[in-house]
Amino acid sequence: MTQVDKEKLELVALESRVDDLIKTIESLASENEALRNQQSSLSAERASLIEKTEQARSRVEAMIARLKAMETRS
Repeated sequence: MTQVDKEKLELVALESRVDDLIKTIESLASENEALRNQQSSLSAERASLIEKTEQARSRVEAMIARLKAMETRS
């Protein structure tokens, strides 16, 4: 095998490795975007759940206050 043939084989191997790296980068970029979207969605859901919890707490506290007021009137 000549030096030129070896260099061609090395170049082909390098091109293949570069192609693999490009595919990996594209895959990771896609996964990263999906994870960012999921994080955004989960953050919005969390904020909504926190708001609902606060509303429920407020309603329960108001009911307790009304019950206490009814107790003191009796």
